[in-house]
Amino acid sequence: MIQHVPLLIDGEFRQSQSLQWIDVTNPADNSVIAKLPCATEDEIEEAIESAAAAFQTWKEVPVPERARLMLSYQHLLKTHHDELAELLSSETGKIFADAKGDVWRGIEVVEQAANISSLMMGETVENVATNIDTYSMIQPLGVCSGITPFNFPAMIPLWMFPMAIAAGNTFVLKPSDQVPLTAMRLAELFIEAGAPKDVLQIVHGQKEQVDYLLKHPTIRTVSFVGSVPVARHIYQTGTHHLKRVQAFAGAKNHMVVMPDANKAQVINNLVGSSVGAAGQRCMAISVAVLVDGAKEWISDLKEALAKVHPGAWDDTEAGYGPLISPQAKNRVLGLIEEGKAQGAVCELDGSHCEVAGYPDGNWVGPTLFSGVSPEMSIYQEEIFGPVLICVEVDSLEEAIELVNNNPYGNGTSIFTACGAAARKYQHEIQVGQVGINVPIPVPLPFFSFTGWRGSFYGDLHAYGKQAIRFYTETKTVTARWFEDDIPTGPNLTIHLR
Repeated sequence: MIQHVPLLIDGEFRQSQSLQWIDVTNPADNSVIAKLPCATEDEIEEAIESAAAAFQTWKEVPVPERARLMLSYQHLLKTHHDELAELLSSETGKIFADAKGDVWRGIEVVEQAANISSLMMGETVENVATNIDTYSMIQPLGVCSGITPFNFPAMIPLWMFPMAIAAGNTFVLKPSDQVPLTAMRLAELFIEAGAPKDVLQIVHGQKEQVDYLLKHPTIRTVSFVGSVPVARHIYQTGTHHLKRVQAFAGAKNHMVVMPDANKAQVINNLVGSSVGAAGQRCMAISVAVLVDGAKEWISDLKEALAKVHPGAWDDTEAGYGPLISPQAKNRVLGLIEEGKAQGAVCELDGSHCEVAGYPDGNWVGPTLFSGVSPEMSIYQEEIFGPVLICVEVDSLEEAIELVNNNPYGNGTSIFTACGAAARKYQHEIQVGQVGINVPIPVPLPFFSFTGWRGSFYGDLHAYGKQAIRFYTETKTVTARWFEDDIPTGPNLTIHLR
């Protein structure tokens, strides 16, 4: 029996009255596993009104109590870790190891949300003038919202609503229409952990439903992760309607390989970071920048990539799963063909990949290009598939110029044994997240996820201290009390020196 995915409104999991429903499919065979409603305007309005009413009481809950809720929630997430990963695999196609990593990185953010008491501390200065003190306090904003992508259905929702709710806000979540099941299970566990029934609401849909959230006057913030065109639309529409917006967009992440780097480590890390999760992550390494003698390593890289194959979620020998949809697969295949036509050398072609037992899956095998130049479409566009391209340069300076001329600035890494080269790279590169002998430098949640330039629209980033600033406002109080007003009497006299 095919599941009809419910909405979560006012603490109740309820079936939508929508007349428009979307198929949710398993990418390994494209079978329909659920039906998803596009919520009606009345349903979204009810969710927002419920969240707004809940905010009036939730904001008054003591901060330590909010922290204890997050402690309970992270415990339940850990208890159900493998169950969540299996559910996540069914709708994304991710192999079990990737799915478990998705869930775990989300749990780490919830653990950071449990540290909310210290994160909400303000500042005080005594005697800014004679007998006058000034202090600041951090207060929640109201109803916040999040719009999440298909590729990390556990981690990215957990980037958003736990931090916002721990800070005293309420939240309306709109998960990806391609992978809604994981988000619904996260919500069930959140309520089981003791969350008040209406601090989290979940609505479903597509652009029409997103636009309703973006324009609604009650919504104070919008958090988004997804493609560049949609991120621009989210940012422009949200800010036009006077909302605080953080919109994480596309990427073209480069790994610079110096000739003095450890060759075995380079190849191993390039393989994992380029085709892991089928390349469907905004921090994937999609460009290897081979400096000087490192150009000779392409044949070794090809040999290593050729040993990797995709497979179903429970195939322990598989390196990654399918792409999310037939449309995503066709887009990747089209870019591979463009690369060949534009003169790049296709060292390894995964276009005709097949997986036994899953003839209808969205499979693309590991693909490697050499001889790529910056004007080619496979360099200019985010492929979002298991495709690695190699660009050859003669010096570190050329590598830095290449990366800085790219419009994106999400993540980058350098592999080298030279500290001076590493320091020069980290200092001069115009990218928000830099790895030194680390291929995918996603920071742990006590730091913030800090993409730059065309990879991010907004001012304050996800999780870490910046998330608290994003989900709160600072109030500054200047206070003066007059000693002449101190009450006196038989039992009230205060002796002052």
